Amino acid sequence: MKYLTLGLLVLILSSCQTENKEVTAKEDYDKYLINSPVKTTSKYFELWDSKIKSDSSQLMSFGIVGGEYNRYFQNTGDIQYLKKAEKVLEKAVDIAAIGKAGYYRALARNYISQHRFMEALQMADSARATNNGIEQSRSLLFDVHMELGNYETAQKYLDSTKNMSEFGYLIRLAKWNDYKGDLNTTIRFMEKAMKKAEDTKNTSLQLWSYTNLADYYGHAGKIKDSYEYYLKALAIDPNNAYAKKGIAWIVFSYEKRPLEAMRILDSVTQNYKAPDYYLLKAEIAEHMGDDLKSLSNLDKYFKLVSNPAYGDMYNAYNVSLYLNETEEYDKALRMSRKEVANRPTPESYSLLAYSYHKKGESEKALEIVEQHIIGKTFEPGILLYAAEIYKAAGNKTKVKELKSELTEAVYELGPSTEDSIARL
Repeated sequence: MKYLTLGLLVLILSSCQTENKEVTAKEDYDKYLINSPVKTTSKYFELWDSKIKSDSSQLMSFGIVGGEYNRYFQNTGDIQYLKKAEKVLEKAVDIAAIGKAGYYRALARNYISQHRFMEALQMADSARATNNGIEQSRSLLFDVHMELGNYETAQKYLDSTKNMSEFGYLIRLAKWNDYKGDLNTTIRFMEKAMKKAEDTKNTSLQLWSYTNLADYYGHAGKIKDSYEYYLKALAIDPNNAYAKKGIAWIVFSYEKRPLEAMRILDSVTQNYKAPDYYLLKAEIAEHMGDDLKSLSNLDKYFKLVSNPAYGDMYNAYNVSLYLNETEEYDKALRMSRKEVANRPTPESYSLLAYSYHKKGESEKALEIVEQHIIGKTFEPGILLYAAEIYKAAGNKTKVKELKSELTEAVYELGPSTEDSIARL
């Protein structure tokens, strides 16, 4: 099921191994699959929330309550909490006289989570204009410009914040090297950042470090290390859905045990509501030949994303579905154009190119590939689309080159892509 290929890039996993031995064990993670409702309130939250009135100017309350709503979103995947955080932070921006830059930055990060990148850039620029927390604003501007595909501008902001002893700089340096395709350097800087997080005993930074390092290790073919770091994340946060998803992917794509992967994900989706988890379940079910279960999970996905609160968050997933499942090519083309306008990255352009390819407009597809994709990304999901377009254009040399790379990335792309790669 190729529609999930791009979504699974958030895991950043691949493998060059030829013999897949089991690295996971139920006794390691079963204790984390015991489901209990996630708490979405606390005395701390209720105290500060009670201070907010319709005409409130309790600025400190807005910041704390907004932060708690964001935490609830991360813990549940429920979009309502991200939208509530947005409202609280927008109010804080409106009324703040002191500390306004911090609220601009918090609102920008909320917008990034919603894939409202142009609005995030406006907030980041506003924060920078205050001249308060300049380093934080520059770091944020790096993040936003990376999301927008403005890589030269992003590099300038990264260079302006250089500090090899600072956690935030190291993780951004890792991200930059990942974009450049230098995985060894990426891992080295991420490991340095992780050690700093451990030294400070900041559990939030440790959790972030462990899950990201797990992703990078998987990308490097270090599957056992990847698994161990997902477990380290779960030791800190037993409810962490992302780490459980990472383990499920190892079980499915590396160990080739789809039933067990589905069992893990079934436990996650009892309390975690992010739509893309149902897409992964649909892919696994299809791989098992269970069309009914696959369609059931697709239906759950579509019902969730029909909520207008999601806005553009799932456009890329939807385009892939229109291209590879429902064959609604005109709809895919319209939405991919919108994605390019919102976020002109190689990923967005690959969706646009593949939409033209599916509509039979091969020349337009090839032009986009050569102008906006080749040499600008190393992500295998994007390169798979490019390879198919080159094949349609009769460029056997380029197809052979890409096929060699893609064959080594089957773990990241998933078992469902093996046939597609073989047919190139």
